[in-house]
Amino acid sequence: MSQSIPLPVAITMGDPAGIGGELTLKAWDQLHQKAVQPFFVIDCPSRLKKLATDLSLNVPVREISSPIDAVSCFGQALPVISEELHEAVTPGVGDPRNGSAVINSIKRSVSFVQNKEASAVVTNPINKAVLYQSGFNHPGHTEYLSDLAKSKTPSVMMLASQQLRVIPVTIHLSLAEAINKLDSDLITHTIRTASTALKQDFGISTPRIAVSGLNPHAGEDGTMGSEEIDLIIPTLEFLRKEGIDVRGPLPADTMFHTKAREEYDVAVCMYHDQALIPIKTLDFDNGVNITLGLPFIRTSPDHGTAYNIAGQGIANPTSFIAAIEMATTMARAKVH
Repeated sequence: MSQSIPLPVAITMGDPAGIGGELTLKAWDQLHQKAVQPFFVIDCPSRLKKLATDLSLNVPVREISSPIDAVSCFGQALPVISEELHEAVTPGVGDPRNGSAVINSIKRSVSFVQNKEASAVVTNPINKAVLYQSGFNHPGHTEYLSDLAKSKTPSVMMLASQQLRVIPVTIHLSLAEAINKLDSDLITHTIRTASTALKQDFGISTPRIAVSGLNPHAGEDGTMGSEEIDLIIPTLEFLRKEGIDVRGPLPADTMFHTKAREEYDVAVCMYHDQALIPIKTLDFDNGVNITLGLPFIRTSPDHGTAYNIAGQGIANPTSFIAAIEMATTMARAKVH
């Protein structure tokens, strides 16, 4: 394969009782005749064949022995590297007895990327509560991926669509906890990671990073809070001396209109909802979750296992397809 063309994308099984299998089948159905980089899934071939039949999806499934085989067969069938399940699947009912297969699928996908047999990892949604019962001892997908990669520093979450990229400095914390956790080291690490990723994974030579304040109107010179003056402004001044094009702190309520978005490549916000409300309002279906700071590309759809609709054939593959396309775009940018 040419050095200038990224290798196939590896897709994980996800929770087999969720919508991941349906999304994978539908993604192949929509993409296999287009000029996209091939992908393969690490899953149970017999499960996917049955699922395709049950959902009346005209998707042939072909078992392959190595990732490179996906290139030649992708146009004719969904390439699958076998990871057998221990128990039959009931849609919408998670089974810890299948947890080892779910975990192995993630582990093998990372191994393929590390061995330069795949260009990126796209993860189907998992149910952490079910995996905990099977011995999974990580808080979630991202932490497990970091562990597999032996990462020395925390990863950073980006949500991206065609219209906007956002990064929250703090993620799944209450607002009170998020404020308490904010410090210069965390903000600095997040912005440095963002800057490096935009250069390496998105091909942006000089990233423009807009940073929100914490308080309304970015504190309005201290009349609505002192965090901007005491914490955020000194941190951004330090980062500017490193040569990072960082702008702010900006009022969060004026950062996301059309003209404002033209002025930066990513918005870094202080807490979860500051970042995620704008992107989910602008482009709910096409948002992609990207993990920055790993030594490989990882994307995922911005939704969960959706047990409530699993097996019904009504799952929307838009975000999953966007995740595959984003992984391919990033892989191509990294090659060039």
